[in-house]
Amino acid sequence: MQPIIHQQFTVNYTFPIIFTREVFDPQNVALLDIIAQGNRSLNQVLIVIDNEVIRTNPNVIADIDRYSETHKQIMQLVEPPLQICGGESCKNDYANVQKIHALVDHYKLCRHSFIIAIGGGALLDAVGFAAATAHRGIRLIRVPTTVLAQNDAGVGVKNGINAFGRKNFIGTFTPPFAVINDSVFIETLSERDRRAGIAEAVKVALIRDQDFFESLYQMRHSLADFNPLSMHQMIYRCAELHIQHIASSGDPFESGSSRPLDFGHWVAHKLEQFNGSGLRHGEAVAVGIAIDSSYAHRMGLLAESDLEKILTLLETLGFNLHHPALAQIDPLSALEEFREHLGGELTIPLLQEIGRCVEVNHINIPVMNACLARFAR
Repeated sequence: MQPIIHQQFTVNYTFPIIFTREVFDPQNVALLDIIAQGNRSLNQVLIVIDNEVIRTNPNVIADIDRYSETHKQIMQLVEPPLQICGGESCKNDYANVQKIHALVDHYKLCRHSFIIAIGGGALLDAVGFAAATAHRGIRLIRVPTTVLAQNDAGVGVKNGINAFGRKNFIGTFTPPFAVINDSVFIETLSERDRRAGIAEAVKVALIRDQDFFESLYQMRHSLADFNPLSMHQMIYRCAELHIQHIASSGDPFESGSSRPLDFGHWVAHKLEQFNGSGLRHGEAVAVGIAIDSSYAHRMGLLAESDLEKILTLLETLGFNLHHPALAQIDPLSALEEFREHLGGELTIPLLQEIGRCVEVNHINIPVMNACLARFAR
């Protein structure tokens, strides 16, 4: 009999998600307090920022310079913020990761230094991957600037880039050091980008919290008008539920096959892969929610009244639930790609009722084809 040593250990992770305004106002110490937790007298900081953030917030670079100069006794900005293009293009170009690695090497940043990522979910994913793989992990502070990033992508533990035509083919599960949600950035977004992020809140409400869904439904007209109070309530509760799920699911790094937070995402990912689909991630997720909810209804899981309420909410928010690219999706191969990405057997969350889902390991392809056809126009 061969000798065996069984090793087991537990690692505790904790990180704050801070809600604030004007994070780079020198009087706002939210960021400074986080950096001071590095327990060093002077902390080296590399900032990477989304070009789109600069376009919609033309004073942000000057604000960052003034902030770092005011607090230079605590934080040392190694060079002006590195500007890269956001959106899926930054996840498709490995050169962005190489640029960050090169700067880490050039300025001799160590694991106790900080990388601050300012931008949408795609940029946070790419910069997070670079930070997680330089020296096996440099402290990352995320400053999400979109609704989608503030209530979903920016508050989770995943990082990644695309490869081989697959979303997030290369990546890590690495929690950030901290997340700072600045509401000012939301106010500078286009209506389309503000709307897109609401889809993830609908998703989380559908699978986790009926009361949250009902509040979204009651606020649907004010959300469609981007009322600041309604937007804040939506972002805060969605982020809270997202983190609660990660902390309480028993599988925060998704080592198993269950991923209820990916409800509606197998369709969304496939839609985003089609060149020229022109969809934001949240827009694709809204379509995916509509299709998987319709499938659950056709399979006798979800009441028609619940389905109609879901579709009414999404359409009132301004989402177009129809897209011609749906006609190009082969559900059999798309689901297999999704299964491969998850690992193990195919596991798809489907709604039994609003606020409660069930996981299934088989999809009726003819029924799913009918659901795709319904929205493929």
